[in-house]
Amino acid sequence: MQHETMSTLLLEDTYIKKLNNIDRKKHLLKIKIIKHLYLKGAKSNTDICNRFNISSPTSMTLINELIAEGLVEKQGRGNSLGGRKPDLYGLRDNSLFVLSIAMERFKTQMAIFDNNNNNITGIQDYPIRISGDLSAVEQLYEYASNLISNSGINPDKLMGIGISMPGLVASKEGNNYTYLLTHQESESLLQILEAKFKKPVYIQNDVKSAALAEYRFGLAHGRRDVLVLSMDWGIGLGIISDGKLRNGASGFAGEFGHIPMVTDGALCYCGKRGCLETIASGIALAQMAKDGIKSGQRSILNELSDREIDKIEPQLVIDAANRGDQYAINILSEIGVNLGKGIAMLIQLFNPELIILGGKIAEARQYITTPIQYSINKYCMAQLRERTTISLSDLGPNAGILGSVALVMENIFENYLELVEENRQLPVAPGVD
Repeated sequence: MQHETMSTLLLEDTYIKKLNNIDRKKHLLKIKIIKHLYLKGAKSNTDICNRFNISSPTSMTLINELIAEGLVEKQGRGNSLGGRKPDLYGLRDNSLFVLSIAMERFKTQMAIFDNNNNNITGIQDYPIRISGDLSAVEQLYEYASNLISNSGINPDKLMGIGISMPGLVASKEGNNYTYLLTHQESESLLQILEAKFKKPVYIQNDVKSAALAEYRFGLAHGRRDVLVLSMDWGIGLGIISDGKLRNGASGFAGEFGHIPMVTDGALCYCGKRGCLETIASGIALAQMAKDGIKSGQRSILNELSDREIDKIEPQLVIDAANRGDQYAINILSEIGVNLGKGIAMLIQLFNPELIILGGKIAEARQYITTPIQYSINKYCMAQLRERTTISLSDLGPNAGILGSVALVMENIFENYLELVEENRQLPVAPGVD
């Protein structure tokens, strides 16, 4: 079979249909090897033989073709129990690329990563505000196009685009039911984005994307049962169960912040009263700070002007607590106790080995983790809580952007493998008109 570029190797349907059964099987094995090297790192020929149950000559033929195509290279030698150490083969830097986009309500981050998770462009911030309509899509496309153009990469090697965003995201259906609403049944948000970019696009809720980042690059790596909590303006939950990210029937699993906790409590933006977010989120923290300052509480936050108080954000309260401000510490403690009560319920429902706390409020560190642990000790059965570790994320603000990289890599190979095996019509390939 003639050596092809990666874009053709992976994607074009007319190319696949021309292949006989033997060449189609070889094509399929190449994709599997590329995926395996991406997920597991450099491997020896023997490792690849054992993983895919193929002979050594067959494996070396495929590896040599991938080397000739510029995708794979020798990367040193592995360990050996005796005799000659085996050559290791891994993906070459800058062979393939992913555009990663992390959308928040008031800003968006973008970066281009290569197939070895090297950040090619650095993380760039853009002033994109998302709302209930599609007004942000054109801005998103314009900024992304400029980033791709200025990066110097070959656009043909851009495999796909991953986008994390807040809201109720049905990733398989391709819609967000909170933001970027299409208001039409004939075309999904995903279809609109793919028509713009002319590349495969994958969308996911921001917290599930962060959970995927933790699973691939963070504290959840190698774990099977982990909960990832994002504590920001709202509260979100990503669920990793039996080593898989759980989306639920509609893609909405993890709406932890909208569990009612207080009878006839404050009105939540979701329309219900007394949700956990009304007493344990960044929204609640900011409101408590405003109310306390206006009622005369002594705090370094009193230095703020009336206008600044009305626009107070969780970060200001966290910064005050870290400077030793007792009032800020006290309201963070109240937030933590409420949040810990909810987490105790999660432990009893899911029996996780690890709970990872991320988001802006996690930056309060001991001022939030100590009251959370207090509540867990009070409300959770000892047999379960003693087997659950609570940790702060070490990915920090990069979780969203890394999650979008993982989102593409988790899906794109699987999708093509399924499509090649079924010999159905494939999506348009990068670099194929």
